[in-house]
Amino acid sequence: MENGKYKIEIGSPPTGSLPTGEGGGRGRLASLLQSKIDNLNKPKGSLGRLESLALQIGLIQQTLSPKLTHPCHILFGGDHGIEREGVSFSPREVTWQQMINYGKGGGGVNMFCRQHGFKLLVVDAGVDYDFPEEKYPHIIQRKVGYGTRNFLHEPAMTQEEFDRCHAIGAEQVEACHKEGCNIISFGEMGIGNTSPSSVIMHLFLDIPLVNCVGAGSGLSSDGVKHKYEVLNASIANYFATLPKNYDTAYTIRYFFGYEMACAVGGMLRAAELGMIILVDGFIMTACMLAASKLNKNVMDYAIFGHCGDEGGHKLMLDAMHAEPLLNLGLRLGEGTGALCAYPIVQSAVNMLNEMDNFSHAEITKYF
Repeated sequence: MENGKYKIEIGSPPTGSLPTGEGGGRGRLASLLQSKIDNLNKPKGSLGRLESLALQIGLIQQTLSPKLTHPCHILFGGDHGIEREGVSFSPREVTWQQMINYGKGGGGVNMFCRQHGFKLLVVDAGVDYDFPEEKYPHIIQRKVGYGTRNFLHEPAMTQEEFDRCHAIGAEQVEACHKEGCNIISFGEMGIGNTSPSSVIMHLFLDIPLVNCVGAGSGLSSDGVKHKYEVLNASIANYFATLPKNYDTAYTIRYFFGYEMACAVGGMLRAAELGMIILVDGFIMTACMLAASKLNKNVMDYAIFGHCGDEGGHKLMLDAMHAEPLLNLGLRLGEGTGALCAYPIVQSAVNMLNEMDNFSHAEITKYF
């Protein structure tokens, strides 16, 4: 089900038009791109996933010669009411402590952004802590609340709060786009956010909840069992109070954190602007799943960076027919897996633009 409020103009074709002489229409462009890929001086299909990536990126940018410019990474922070139920190994204060740490450049996300030339934006969407601007200038102040409500008992956020998060995500993406960004990734910092991700995965993909619940930041087997029981009770309460006129947005806001709702808004706006979206691990895949339920065409713009080590992530990716680029056992979050995948995306673009073809290189085309 799609909520009409979020049926923005994305999908087919993406924003922009074909340069003169490159044909017309998405189908025509796909044929031209595939022909260019097949005629590079290599055995047909020999560069595997790079070839399908190049095709996707060419379609997103509506050109036979795509490029990646001014990559940006937006990390949203927020706390979760459900964390009060003991569903996370890490304490709540780690959220704000890590948000501060990013300003010192000491996080995993900082390292990978430096390595791959990404601009990092750190946004307080709903952390249960105050960040005075004069003391923490690296944190963009957009606090919707001091953590969401506890979805064991009530919706995590109101419709107004969800709309604000949607607008915040769009605003941050627009700022990056105005600086020339055409490839963007998202990260999160929010203790407890594997819980709403597990619930949304269960509800939207009809996967048994027990298969969606994992250890998060390090729960024991007893901790995972408790987490499952809390989430199962939360879902029962959700169905018991479900209004007759509910929509997809209601389900998302019932469980999601502020930082996750911001990422959903950012993903939808990025797609509308014709940007490539690098998707990170379990939480950001759940955000892309939610975004796709608001507008299915957003998936055309998504490149899934990696399959993480959280229990349900592979199941969620498989159910979404998403093919991740990496499988490194990562479960840090912050968007680090998406950033690690960036060089592969760059290789796909370089292949399309820099490899010679059979005719020009005077090599016999043998297929």
